[in-house]
Amino acid sequence: MDMAETRPVNDDPAVPKNVGGKALSGVRVLDMTHVQSGPSATQLLAWLGADVIKLEAPKTGDITRNQLRDVPGVDSLYFTMLNCNKRSITVNMKSDAGKQIFTDLVSRVDILVENFGPGVVDRFGFPWERLQEINPRLIYASIKGFGPGKYANFKAYEVIAQAMGGSMATTGFEHAPPTVTGAQIGDSGTGIHLVAGVLAALYQRVSTGRGQRVEVAMQEAVLNLCRVKLRDQQRLTHGPLAEYPNDNFTDEVPRAGNASGGGQPGWAVRTKGGGPNDYIYIIVQPQVWAPLAELIGHPELADHPDWARPENRLNKLDKMFALIEDWSERLSKWEALEALNALNVPCGPVLGTKELIEDETLAELGAVVEVEHPQRGSFKTVGSPLRLSDSPVEIVRSPLLGEHTDAICAELGYTPEQLELFRVSGAI
Repeated sequence: MDMAETRPVNDDPAVPKNVGGKALSGVRVLDMTHVQSGPSATQLLAWLGADVIKLEAPKTGDITRNQLRDVPGVDSLYFTMLNCNKRSITVNMKSDAGKQIFTDLVSRVDILVENFGPGVVDRFGFPWERLQEINPRLIYASIKGFGPGKYANFKAYEVIAQAMGGSMATTGFEHAPPTVTGAQIGDSGTGIHLVAGVLAALYQRVSTGRGQRVEVAMQEAVLNLCRVKLRDQQRLTHGPLAEYPNDNFTDEVPRAGNASGGGQPGWAVRTKGGGPNDYIYIIVQPQVWAPLAELIGHPELADHPDWARPENRLNKLDKMFALIEDWSERLSKWEALEALNALNVPCGPVLGTKELIEDETLAELGAVVEVEHPQRGSFKTVGSPLRLSDSPVEIVRSPLLGEHTDAICAELGYTPEQLELFRVSGAI
């Protein structure tokens, strides 16, 4: 990419050595993000080979370094699992020298990413217009809770985005309260959307020669992930949703428990063991009904006129899954998985977090990796779900606070004497 030829080779041991062969090699990112939504986006860019420079406040840094600590005095897992493959520089954005360092960084990077509240970067003295003056090729990417309009200045967190994006209203059981999902669709889900926008802007810059703003609102990212519920909201105008197990329908899509709500009915049925995750999720496709009926001990239902066709079973999905559960409760979820897979029945056991973090297959795939950290020792984190044949991902530990300040300032042309003055004045 542009500017790659003029950038110094980085010999820092905390940066992956194979950067020359990565998809985003030569792309430099100034990461002003914190907590989860922004760091999840910049970590993906780092995994793809970008040189991600995390800009943090001196002494404190990203607030998540200290949140939910399990080991006293070291960076929390909250921080380490969202900031791998990055470098850290500390800069006091309230000082004149700090603003000059920031200006120099902006002039040399391709992408700036932030997820502050509305107007924070402007109040630092760097509105979009000023950033464009410094670097016309800059891609300025922002995550906010909400888009322009009446919600714009509301504070947003993961669960608020779920609440206001359609997820909570449609998650849970029919007569139970709205429920959050364990997947971080408001934070990390938004981060993934931002990466798509950043990469599109980076590609468009090849032909236009100029940067642009990229903005993603958490509410809208969640809404985008809830589109099938908006599909069903419109289908409701033509009558009840037959694929849902609910008895009564109003003018809104109801919570439907573990029903798939899609074209193929599904449900989580109990398996032997009695544990909280001793369940297996089963999808009943039309073509698997006959062998499935025989497997669960009811071969007579395969061609019974009240059961044979998918439309025959729609009004008795509860009975159908109860019959399947009578069978599955006699087997472990792994035994049920083996029996169902032999018939090509779509299914999957409910895997708990302990099972996932200890799963040998996920470890072999690099989906769960063990990383060494100089302060906390080894810890496990997720690996990159993106697998590029020519851009393998090597997971490298998160940086210590300000670990690369001197090196990055040297790349900007500052002398050791200047760095000492910056430290004395509190600029870095």
